[in-house]
Amino acid sequence: MTPFATAIHRAARAGLFVAACLFAAGAPALGATPAAAASGVPSGKIGFINTERILKDSLLAKQAQHKLEAEFSQRDANLRAMAARIKALSAKLDKDGPVMSDSERSSAQQKLGDLNREFQRKQREFAEDLNARRNAALAAVLDKANQVVKQVAQQGNYDIIFQQAVYVNPRIDITDKVLKALDAQTPRP
Repeated sequence: MTPFATAIHRAARAGLFVAACLFAAGAPALGATPAAAASGVPSGKIGFINTERILKDSLLAKQAQHKLEAEFSQRDANLRAMAARIKALSAKLDKDGPVMSDSERSSAQQKLGDLNREFQRKQREFAEDLNARRNAALAAVLDKANQVVKQVAQQGNYDIIFQQAVYVNPRIDITDKVLKALDAQTPRP
């Protein structure tokens, strides 16, 4: 995680804590019964969703993963083939190097070095392209999931929905509802 992402993550967690404190403090004003207000128990409806499960188990996320795999499978196969060629060339150089002339050995080493540099460049490009596409796909899944969370929250009269927590009582976890609603809105291939 980059320092910038870490800072954003910490700020988001702090914001969730502040929101929870404000919610708990303001709950009596939200229409709590006098008994609930006197006992200090908030009467607001709280929910929680597990974002990791949404990104792992939802049909939309699985479709995005399959699409990425299909898009990048050919480049991955090409990189594997290139790695095999480098390995074979290196083994041949190790085996035949002592009996080669200096110019042949130098030429083979140069060819191996050039091939290795090209492989590393292509590997970096592959990783960068894959990460960029994966991040874009995950952002699209999260955008759609957030829309569904809002719908579920409005239909269920939730006052607040959390996406991160240290501990969650399973009775307030609405991840399954969100997954079901998200999958229902996802077109089948």
